[in-house]
Amino acid sequence: MGIRVRAIIIGVSLMIGAGLLVVSGGMNPALPAAIQQEDKAAGNPVEDQAEIDPKAKIDLNLKPNEAGKIMVLMYHNLGKEESEWVRTPANFRKDLSVLYEKGYRPISLSDYITGHITTEPGYAPVVLTFDDGNLNNFEYLENGLISEDCAVGILVDFHEKHQDFPLEATFFLTGERPFKQAGLESQKLNFIIDKGMDIGNHTKDHPILDKASGDEIQAQIGAQAQYLQTMMNRDDYVINTLALPFGTRPKDQVLTRYLAAGTFQGVPYNNMAVLNVGWNPGYSPYDKRFDRLVIPRIRASEMKVDNVGLYNYLDYFDRNPGERFISDGAEGVITVPEGKKDFLADFSGQEVYAY
Repeated sequence: MGIRVRAIIIGVSLMIGAGLLVVSGGMNPALPAAIQQEDKAAGNPVEDQAEIDPKAKIDLNLKPNEAGKIMVLMYHNLGKEESEWVRTPANFRKDLSVLYEKGYRPISLSDYITGHITTEPGYAPVVLTFDDGNLNNFEYLENGLISEDCAVGILVDFHEKHQDFPLEATFFLTGERPFKQAGLESQKLNFIIDKGMDIGNHTKDHPILDKASGDEIQAQIGAQAQYLQTMMNRDDYVINTLALPFGTRPKDQVLTRYLAAGTFQGVPYNNMAVLNVGWNPGYSPYDKRFDRLVIPRIRASEMKVDNVGLYNYLDYFDRNPGERFISDGAEGVITVPEGKKDFLADFSGQEVYAY
């Protein structure tokens, strides 16, 4: 997945004395009240408090909690029969509908790991990922249309019917024929990124990496990154996220550095995120415990999930709403309940608003 560069507008807070003074009625707390009244009477514009302090726009009744956990969902295949690694098209549509109704809204993996979360206030971000890049993820029919039962077709259709459900997902691809339709590889990859979704690395041969050497790890990651890069029409798009095959990591801890960065045939690669297979929600990117190189995922299935699948965690967050990330909708501010403040790291100079 290429990291899309986005500007983050940092709100400037106006502080008076030891604390913030919030004034209603559009008054500028930097000016004496009498002067402001004269300005208003004379028809002169008076700055609105919400334009000065982004915290003034935050609705605390929505109980924002940007220290809460975020689900990164892991899908593999869509097919006619439900199984451990296969979701039927009907059940995938059900998943999207349930997420939508429960107030979850997709964000890109890049926005998650960089903490650039602009989810609407009161809603919870969720990250959608697909591994392997099989035909059922993205299929063109003979008439040139996208199959309505493949993952891309379902995602596009759901977004068109629910414009407030962003079209965000990352497809982690392995091998030399992503999505398994010869001659259409580049067309498919560019369709995905043009739509705002993303492509990630799933290694060249999908090996078990626990016993691989440093050279083998770099070859598996670097070769696939280079191959996928050749099919991109955009020079600014970089393959820089990795989903681990089988969730395996090198047993030699010294070699784990090659999951994040390395070189193959003289060409370097740098992964901004490394994703595991399971089994729990990820920490908020603002949490001290967040590690972009060890991101857990949740199996998006209802079979053999050992009580740690998508619907188990949907139920968990319903019963424990204080554990779920809820957006404040304000850029430059990290809003958390008072008791969650100590979990936060010093994040890019953003202001912490504890209530």
